[in-house]
Amino acid sequence: MPDVVAAIDLGTNTARLLIATRDPYRQILLRRTITRLGGGFTREEGLSEEAQQRSVAALKEFAREIALHGVVRLRAVATSAVRDARNGESFCRRVFEETGIELEVIDGTEEAVLTLRGVASILDDKECDLAVFDVGGGSTEYTLASAQEPLFSRSLPIGVVRLTEGKAGVTEMEEKIRRELGGLKAELEGEGLAGRFRLATLVGTAGTATSLAAIHIGMKDYDYRRVNNHTMPLSEVERIYEMLKPLAPVERLQVPGLEPGREDLIIAGVLVVLLTMRVFGFQTFKVSDSGLLEGLILGVCVESR
Repeated sequence: MPDVVAAIDLGTNTARLLIATRDPYRQILLRRTITRLGGGFTREEGLSEEAQQRSVAALKEFAREIALHGVVRLRAVATSAVRDARNGESFCRRVFEETGIELEVIDGTEEAVLTLRGVASILDDKECDLAVFDVGGGSTEYTLASAQEPLFSRSLPIGVVRLTEGKAGVTEMEEKIRRELGGLKAELEGEGLAGRFRLATLVGTAGTATSLAAIHIGMKDYDYRRVNNHTMPLSEVERIYEMLKPLAPVERLQVPGLEPGREDLIIAGVLVVLLTMRVFGFQTFKVSDSGLLEGLILGVCVESR
């Protein structure tokens, strides 16, 4: 019987678990829970007690599934919220004590590389230059890759939870995003890569990108197979943004394709997508349901051999 392996991605907004057989690779279980780990985050305290409780509860459920499926190898990572928190280390200790899961806090560069691996695994054209962006809860990672190898990577502090809770409104969010993207553009120009980035295939992954695809398709029941490689024109991103912006969060839940738990965050997320396309001149972007979690599990499969 093939070995069973697992990966956990504990993000600023969502906790995800993937369990699969190693050889041959076959997905057994995929679980996702919106825990809003970055909710109520402060510089002085770090992760709030309520957010920690929500995330520990989700990880306890994940631990039960891991035991039930006889997992022989697990890699569990935490990203922006935990790496930026003053109490990040104590939270990791708490997770281990209460769930037995050992969290590894990864930096933005490794997060981007792992995400690239996951994205490339499903793309229908992966050998061309790729400009991959992963809109998370605490940060957004940008990676320029050629033949699936990273040439440039940066993590920017423009995640959807950070923007939504830290800025007074849309104008302030837009100013922050434009500032960060301006710095990214200058860095790319300094490396002589700005033109190559602009001409690459833009690929978006994580909840904002997949939500945009699901809304564009009008998907009532989410199907990752229809989302993978779906192409979003800039005009449709603009249309969806203008449709969602005047709605109250509860009203946005009536829009087919929008996952509950994202109704207050989607405006910040779509702004990141919209401004990324405008600043760099992209007219379309391709959507990937696969990302960091899938990159993790593929790495675990290789390491377990």
